Amino acid sequence: MTWQVLVHGSLARLDERVSRAVVDSVPRPLSELAADLGNMTVALPVLACAMAYAVWRGRRLAALYAGLAMAAVPLLVIPLKEWTARPGPLEPWAHGYYPSGHTATAAVAYFGAALLVSKRLIPVAAVLTAVTGTGLVLRGFHWPLDVLASLCLSLLILTVSSSCTRRSCSRTATGCSGPS
Repeated sequence: MTWQVLVHGSLARLDERVSRAVVDSVPRPLSELAADLGNMTVALPVLACAMAYAVWRGRRLAALYAGLAMAAVPLLVIPLKEWTARPGPLEPWAHGYYPSGHTATAAVAYFGAALLVSKRLIPVAAVLTAVTGTGLVLRGFHWPLDVLASLCLSLLILTVSSSCTRRSCSRTATGCSGPS
């Protein structure tokens, strides 16, 4: 995907055609509300509450790795935005839309919270993340590939975080009791 964006390949051109066809296909207030689920002011408090709950339940390491996963989002997204310098759907003069930071924030926050509180909340995290990405595309804040790339990046971040938690917990039982 990144290569296609960088060389403005056929996948990127298709992405742009699809985006132009769907932007503003729903009322703006609805797509903006959906897109706002990826704002740090919305997603981070959800993760913070889940981290506090995990600490309260004695899962300090899991909470720590969830926080580190969220810290990794801007550390990875911002350099990619700078490197690709992709213009936005509604702002072709502006650059830095690939990948979507809002989508990555939503995915890592909501899935991280679900993993900390209860795996039964994973479908809720999936819906919140999908609604966020869809809102970003429908409102014209991001191209579909921006959102898809962020989902891939988030999956990588969450996999590393979960792996680190499991590995740490296999070495010590401190702060590792599982979620309900």
